[in-house]
Amino acid sequence: MGRQEAIARSIALAITSTNGNSANKRSQNLLATLLAFFSALFSLYQLALRKIRPADFANLRRNHWDVGDDDYADSFQPGEGAKKEEALSSIGDMGFSGSTFYSTADQKYLVKSVPRHSEYSFFRDDLLTPYVQYMASHPRTLIVRICDFLCLSGASLGRALGLAPSHHIVMENIMYGREQTKKRGSADWEYWDLKPTSYFYPERDIANGALTSEATLSQLADEFHGKIMLSQQQADDFFSNLEEDTKLLAEHNAVDYSLFLVRIKVPRQATDLVPSSTALDMVPIDPPSVPPSPPSWRTGVESPDGKHIFRAAILDFFWAKHKLQPIFMTVLIKLWNLLIFKHGPMSITTTPDEYRDRFLKMCRGIVEVKVAGAGNSDA
Repeated sequence: MGRQEAIARSIALAITSTNGNSANKRSQNLLATLLAFFSALFSLYQLALRKIRPADFANLRRNHWDVGDDDYADSFQPGEGAKKEEALSSIGDMGFSGSTFYSTADQKYLVKSVPRHSEYSFFRDDLLTPYVQYMASHPRTLIVRICDFLCLSGASLGRALGLAPSHHIVMENIMYGREQTKKRGSADWEYWDLKPTSYFYPERDIANGALTSEATLSQLADEFHGKIMLSQQQADDFFSNLEEDTKLLAEHNAVDYSLFLVRIKVPRQATDLVPSSTALDMVPIDPPSVPPSPPSWRTGVESPDGKHIFRAAILDFFWAKHKLQPIFMTVLIKLWNLLIFKHGPMSITTTPDEYRDRFLKMCRGIVEVKVAGAGNSDA
């Protein structure tokens, strides 16, 4: 079993296993317990994982997102005749966070590794309680829905050698439905991982990127050169959610988060086939995207001209200014600006309020409001 398959297997086991009778039976057999201990201790890739705050995430899934326990577990089960590790498929890097991603076979969930101590400790110790409370009280939030938080349950050689990540988050897949529409040929999907690009990025700004590989440059923030065409009501809803969501993140010292934007182009002939249909009828909207009832920024918001569907979510909010690694990076950038060349702060070394201001400005800059009965106007 390869590295990716072993990690996938450990994630699937953590989601689908219970702490009931099977654990009791193991405890009754000393030899089995010892074998399990040494197997986990010396495993290089398949780490023994446990859930952090499982009751809180179960409450969100059941009572706020309408995701049943059986349906959730089924997403992490392999197909008939398949092996446990085949319940998840590796999709490599989907952004510039340095994390690896897995997708469930039904495409409803993504599993993202959180490799840095400063990131997973911030979410676990500082943000988790306000996150759970906020997500329960703000059903239309753009902050991505995290359905489980997994961590290493004991000592492991693989973790000590840095061969496998010790923490993972399970989150909704904003791209859910792409494979179904691709098979039907009824829609074209594009996506961008957006951050303010006015900050200092050493990979890009030192020697105009000549000292950095193309692979590294490709991991930097995307740029969206188009516009999100929205009605005034849609734009007001979008900006209202962004204001509230980023306020929560700023209050807890988070910076460097991104807006994951999806644009689905719907061919006109797709809706022409069924005169009573709309563009939204072309896109699946199963859980975990609902509730609230569609349309929403999770299921898709249709542009006033009916040509596009937009989805959006706030991701990667694990970098906090008060953690040791961010403090160290802030000192380094300040010394760079003082002694070598003044570039200004990076997105990971600026203040939470300043990052929020630039982030909201970026979001407003990509929206164009379609005023009914009039020409277009920028938001």
